[in-house]
Amino acid sequence: MKKFAVAAALLSAIVATPALAADGGEARVEVRGGYITGGGLDDATAGVAAGYDFDLGSTAFAGAEIAGDKVLADGYKVQFSAGGRAGAKVGANGKAYVNAGYTFGQIDDPYVGAGYQHKLGQNLYGKVEYRHQFIENFSDFDTFAVGLGMAF
Repeated sequence: MKKFAVAAALLSAIVATPALAADGGEARVEVRGGYITGGGLDDATAGVAAGYDFDLGSTAFAGAEIAGDKVLADGYKVQFSAGGRAGAKVGANGKAYVNAGYTFGQIDDPYVGAGYQHKLGQNLYGKVEYRHQFIENFSDFDTFAVGLGMAF
C-alpha cells in the first residue's frame, strides 16, 4: 500500500505543475523505448512518462516522475514507476542526472539509474537513460532507453 501512496503523492504533484511554473521549473511528458536485459529476458520496451523538474539555481535541478513501461514480449504487463531525479545543468541545453524510485505492477522493486537530457528546440528534448532494477529472488534487470519529450 505504501508504494501506491508514493505514486499518488507524485501524481498529485505533477498534476499541480501549472501552478508551479512560476518557480522557473519545468513540466515534461515523453515517450520512450529501449532494451531490457536480465533474468533470462532480452527484449524491447516502450513507455510514457510525466514529470516536473524544480529549478535549484543556475547549476542544479531536482524532480519527480511517474511512468508506465511495457516489455514488448508475451506475458508481460505494463510496469508502473514513481521516483525522483537530481542533477546538474550542463551548458545551456543539457541536464545530467541520477534517479531512483520504485516500480510496481507485475514486479515490485526499487531501481537506480542515470541519464542525460538535451533540448532539441524550444520545447522538444531528447534523452538517454540507464536503469538498474533490483529484483528480489531473481536476477536484476538493466534497461537502456532513449526518449523524446515536450517540456513546458
